Amino acid sequence: MNTLVLLRGGGDLSSGVALRLVRAGYQVVILELPRPLTVRRLASFSEAVYEGQTTLEGLTACLVTPDKVQSTLDANEIPVLVDPNADILNQMPFSAVVDARLIKSPPQPLPVQVPLHIGLGPGFHAGRDCHAVIETRRGHTLGRVYYSGTALPDSGQPDGDSRRVLRVPADGILKTHVKIGEHVAEGELIAEVKDGDHRIEVHSPFAGALRGLLHDELEVTRGLKLGDVDQRDDPSLCRLVSDKALAVGGGVLEALLAARLYPKI
Repeated sequence: MNTLVLLRGGGDLSSGVALRLVRAGYQVVILELPRPLTVRRLASFSEAVYEGQTTLEGLTACLVTPDKVQSTLDANEIPVLVDPNADILNQMPFSAVVDARLIKSPPQPLPVQVPLHIGLGPGFHAGRDCHAVIETRRGHTLGRVYYSGTALPDSGQPDGDSRRVLRVPADGILKTHVKIGEHVAEGELIAEVKDGDHRIEVHSPFAGALRGLLHDELEVTRGLKLGDVDQRDDPSLCRLVSDKALAVGGGVLEALLAARLYPKI
């Protein structure tokens, strides 16, 4: 088995997986949407889609076209492709595909068969639509690898104080007023959604650091996660991969190594 792994999605959990794998000697390619909706974007490689390149904990990812993938890997950087349908699978051989999109529903079949297909979180069924599933829900099972069955169902609630997650109040265009990492006071205006002449404001539920926020001027839909306020009020945490992401990354690494050592798993 070679060491080239395809990651579908470049959000914060996927970025923790990427860090674990690259540090363990794997090469990683990340696929993203044309306009990713990543909230913790300063801790995510998906930000390369907007900025051209981004560096996270010493590792750089670059937005490239398929013909530049190999040269980017040779430069010890992570190629990021806008390729939501994973068409790159028809062009390059990958030892594994990790679906880190957190779609929470059964995935569409891959365009080609791969030696190892790993799904993160609920929606995947190991032995049916992938080879292994990694638990993404916090608790004693976080990061565990399942070779049959599914991860725990989506609770519908964020970890910790649910008020920390800010959601889009109506369909429209997002206008942001604060930058990620800045301190916000309780009740402070963080963003507003413009729908024609109507504007609906989003305020901070408590004092803390703005841990994540969608890009300004994005078209958004009601209920979408738009921001995250952290009561620890430590701006340095906004640029660090989370403990949860690293735990999930550890599960992916375990599945990859197990497939190499015990191919019949």
